[in-house]
Amino acid sequence: MAEEKKGLEDLKELQQEASSKQAAAPQEAQAGAAATDTEAAEEFDPNAVNAASLREKEVDQYGRSYATGRRKDAVARVWLKPGSGKITVNGKDQGKYFARPTLRLIINQPFEVAQRKGQYDIVATVSGGGLSGQAGAVKHGISQALTRMEPELRTIIKQAGFLTRDSRVVERKKYGRAKARRSFQFSKR
Repeated sequence: MAEEKKGLEDLKELQQEASSKQAAAPQEAQAGAAATDTEAAEEFDPNAVNAASLREKEVDQYGRSYATGRRKDAVARVWLKPGSGKITVNGKDQGKYFARPTLRLIINQPFEVAQRKGQYDIVATVSGGGLSGQAGAVKHGISQALTRMEPELRTIIKQAGFLTRDSRVVERKKYGRAKARRSFQFSKR
């Protein structure tokens, strides 16, 4: 609380100094005045809030960021740390766990969008659902962990739609029906 008050007081003092400098130099040449005005505006503009400064980097004592990803019935716990781009899922290499190339492509999408391919190692544990849902869950977890490691990437990843949990799930079976909506075969006689 005291630090916030001190910070606000410092900001007010800087703004007062900037306004006094602007008021003291109205007779200066246009070029010189314009240069000092832009410098003062860049240094002391309280409205210029960087989006990355709103969120802080969330890293544990080992330099890893953690996130949970979900898709269908699958849940992925993802740890991301700087490295060479190695992805391990449930103790296996991603090529062995996700044999289909489309699933590996899904997992690597957040890195391609953020242009961070090969810069981070991933360790993920996945449970529930099938392979497709698990790949989506790992992608969601990687996206979340990447934004916690580098908050400035959040807008890029969010615009790509990777931070939103895909809420589509299998519709439940209803009583009196063969499946969720399929009726039993009708027999007139």
